[in-house]
Amino acid sequence: MRPTSVSGMLSSKRRPSGAAEGGFTLIEILVVLIIVGLLASLAAVNLTGNSRLRELQQQVRDVYLLMQAASEQAVLNNREYGWVLEEGGYRFVAMDDESGDWTTNEERIFRPRTLPEWLVVTVQVATDAPRLPSENKDGPQPEIVFYSSGETTPFELTFSLRGGANARHLIRSDGLSPLEWLRPGAEETP
Repeated sequence: MRPTSVSGMLSSKRRPSGAAEGGFTLIEILVVLIIVGLLASLAAVNLTGNSRLRELQQQVRDVYLLMQAASEQAVLNNREYGWVLEEGGYRFVAMDDESGDWTTNEERIFRPRTLPEWLVVTVQVATDAPRLPSENKDGPQPEIVFYSSGETTPFELTFSLRGGANARHLIRSDGLSPLEWLRPGAEETP
């Protein structure tokens, strides 16, 4: 008796008994799809965590570079500049020599900036640091001042993720030395 196919045609191919047919079974394909799905979900979770860390580093870099620019501008313009941390962001102010008040810096580079909700910024300023009080007590009072002499208020700015202190960045100055940016894992020296 000759084997016939489903269509009723005679088949000329003979298979030895016990030989496997080529291709994959449905179970094998499903197992591979599950493994690929799990790997893709792990990669997605990993990428979102890394993107938050990259965004944190970018935010710190922005503040660091803007502070350096403010310090340089203070010397070049013979004018005091200040940094004010506000709810949800920060801004730079400049001392108006005529009125003796801190005013919003009108230079485009020093426009007010917002910070993401997941970013925690804490400021520590030396308690004995000299202050430049404003005549206007209701106006902005900067935590950090960049003096026209090249000095800075001694400070430490700490940047971290809300709910996670493992990625802590630090910008600091002793008041005389240039600004220093310590990235996570960097040796902290007093």
